[in-house]
Amino acid sequence: MNLQNYIKDTRAELKHVTWPTREQTINFTVIVVALSVFVGVMLGLFDFVFTGLLKYLVF
Repeated sequence: MNLQNYIKDTRAELKHVTWPTREQTINFTVIVVALSVFVGVMLGLFDFVFTGLLKYLVF
């Protein structure tokens, strides 16, 4: 298989892809960002609590 055939086949396959609409892309991006922030806050909260507990138990 040479490079030209590979590019040709790739373009043909990309025509079969169902691309999301602009609205779907924006909605999914907002969901990913919101979940990432939520998980970051939860991990920070757990870190704060466990660090406090560890300091209390050690000292």
